[in-house]
Amino acid sequence: MHTAIAHRLADDLRAAGFTTEALRSLIGEDAESALARAVAVPARRALARHPHDAVAVLARLFVLGDVVDAASVAAALPGTGLEDAERLGVIERRGQAVAPAVAVRPHVFADGGEGWIASDLDELAGVFPLRPDHVLGVGGAGRTLVSLLPASGSGRALDLGCGCGLVAFELRRRGFDVVATDISPRALWFTKLGAALNHLEGIDVREGSLYEPVGDESFELVASNPPFVITPRADGVPAYEYRDGGRAGDELMREVVTGAASHLVDGGRAIMLGNWEERDSLTGLERVRAWTEGVGAWVIEREQLDPARYAELWVRDGGTRPGGEEHEALIGAWLDDFETRGVEGVGLGWVQLMRGSGLRRFERVAQAVDTAVLAAHTAAVWRAAAWLDRTDDMLLAASVLRVSTDVTEARHHLPGAEAPSVIELRQGGGLARTVSADPALAALVGASDGELPVGVLIDAIADLLEVDAAALRADLLPRVRELVLTGMLEVPHDVAD
Repeated sequence: MHTAIAHRLADDLRAAGFTTEALRSLIGEDAESALARAVAVPARRALARHPHDAVAVLARLFVLGDVVDAASVAAALPGTGLEDAERLGVIERRGQAVAPAVAVRPHVFADGGEGWIASDLDELAGVFPLRPDHVLGVGGAGRTLVSLLPASGSGRALDLGCGCGLVAFELRRRGFDVVATDISPRALWFTKLGAALNHLEGIDVREGSLYEPVGDESFELVASNPPFVITPRADGVPAYEYRDGGRAGDELMREVVTGAASHLVDGGRAIMLGNWEERDSLTGLERVRAWTEGVGAWVIEREQLDPARYAELWVRDGGTRPGGEEHEALIGAWLDDFETRGVEGVGLGWVQLMRGSGLRRFERVAQAVDTAVLAAHTAAVWRAAAWLDRTDDMLLAASVLRVSTDVTEARHHLPGAEAPSVIELRQGGGLARTVSADPALAALVGASDGELPVGVLIDAIADLLEVDAAALRADLLPRVRELVLTGMLEVPHDVAD
């Protein structure tokens, strides 16, 4: 990696004002939205109206993948120059024109800082089909993983399967010393390029499969968006390094999950995305549960697809459109593979592990969630789980809780009925949960204002409802634990910590 040249390129991009906001102002929000759908025409038309603007030139070259006249590119990159830009590997000179060799796109990091992510040119740039060692840029999965990472940290973090380096960059910006690994030399090159463009030191880039590059090293955090796609191991089925791990079924995902615990320090966490199969008379969540024995685990299945829909998703991702013989053949290969192995469905979701935690939670959460609050919420759940581990029912009854400010109550009445037929507690943040409640639980939550202990409130509610206090306590305390764990009831920070 020619780090000095990459630094000069970054200086040129910064001097030109090549940012997400500058690009948006040139092309407009509608064209920006089209870019997110891999439709370049509106942006290309808008940029053509600014032929001498440096941002427009750089966007045409590095965002849209257009061939641009050499003089315009040289003017936009005065510190780098065409010769060194080609030496770095980001452009190719073609006589009096310049073609991009890679994509270099503006990116806003989670902390609000501006930078650039380098990756392979893709469908947006008209590249079809993708090369087998294609390195993906910033996608939905990468953004989701970033949203789950702790907002800050220290110590060592591992980005397993780093790809273009997005997660490694985020971890470094948040304070971790990062080891970034990948089996793909091309992915590692892009990670090094991106680190140089964003002036990020402290990222140790290593080549190798899964945990091999780190031996017996341990980390405070392991993050991974591994190549988890379940792809048939059959002739004629294309495989892409960024998504296909080269294993049968969900075997690679099993290896990633089962290997994580031995690379975590006590109290260390692993956060990863993945797919898992429903087969052998087991749901996907039950199979993942078996992968996580001996470690604290919180697994969320966000979506479940039947074999046909899963095949359609990834055949389309590879660039093969419906209507042709190739599309039918690929769908058939996927369905043959699933049928042979008895796969009834595929789950897609998040896996979080913590060494030393007693939390064991495996659930489906299909509702839309605000990714902006995920990091804080997941950290709070692990904190609450630790507090609940050391809090028996007597201590819980003596605890003072407060209802979270994002919790609301909804009551549904049949026409003319005095009492509600349904009471729901709704979480505005977190995972946007809805919990059914009876009058006793609703009363307890409503009275949890940080003033009186849970046990005192239950005794008062028992008197009000004219029921046995001990029986009500036995009924409500397990449900209080669930509300504490999910963040609908909060423990004072000085107590929880």
